[in-house]
Amino acid sequence: MWYVAAYQQTALFSLRQSLSTSSGETTLLIPTPFALKMALLDAAIRTQGKEQATLLFPILRDLQVAVRLPEQMVIIKSFLKIVRPKKHGSSDDTGSGLQTPLGSSIANREFVFYSEPFGLALSTQDSNSLSYELVQLLAQINYIGKRGSFIQLLSVPQQQERLDEQWTVLTTPQTRFFMDGTLQMLDDCGAKLRFEQVDVTSGIRLVVGKDRIQRAIVLPCRQVQYGRGFTLFQHIHASEIREGDSATWQS
Repeated sequence: MWYVAAYQQTALFSLRQSLSTSSGETTLLIPTPFALKMALLDAAIRTQGKEQATLLFPILRDLQVAVRLPEQMVIIKSFLKIVRPKKHGSSDDTGSGLQTPLGSSIANREFVFYSEPFGLALSTQDSNSLSYELVQLLAQINYIGKRGSFIQLLSVPQQQERLDEQWTVLTTPQTRFFMDGTLQMLDDCGAKLRFEQVDVTSGIRLVVGKDRIQRAIVLPCRQVQYGRGFTLFQHIHASEIREGDSATWQS
């Protein structure tokens, strides 16, 4: 059983790829399973308390996640002025006699615009577990990704027995994908990740590659236009592909 929700962007989306640097950020096109599960956990803590959220965490950690892409997505590229700690400690940069620990710099930033609402779908191993809680938590999410990537739930999440070809499952290895699709490295929760490791107040760190794993996913979208400050991606529909077209499908 899948629990399906549709969201509308109310601000541009951004989520840094794990291999990019803070000064040269490149964004993913969609939220990762890890980001979505942490958003659900945050909603559980805010609405039900930390104790109850701790009990729900193993089920949230093991959720299956799928996404339905919008028809078009645009990555907008820009440069921003940021403030960050100085490498060599406090200094007086202006000659005013005031020692400051922060300095300004220029950093690359990317943001994604969706042409229409996008879909998120969740499934648990036990179809009866968390049915009511998932619907409530999906309604409590107001941003996914970097803070400020605001979204708005459009309607009450619905139940579906199975997903159609418009959906892409992000939490299992792909057996079929579009060869001209877009490869994304998406992170997810490891099978043995504990609540204490994602609790920022515990001081216990998680291990990348074990507690936070990377998964290569080919999204059904292709780059169709490119400019100095933008990249346009178009959703690929299975109906566009002729039967037996091995140049497009990879199994």
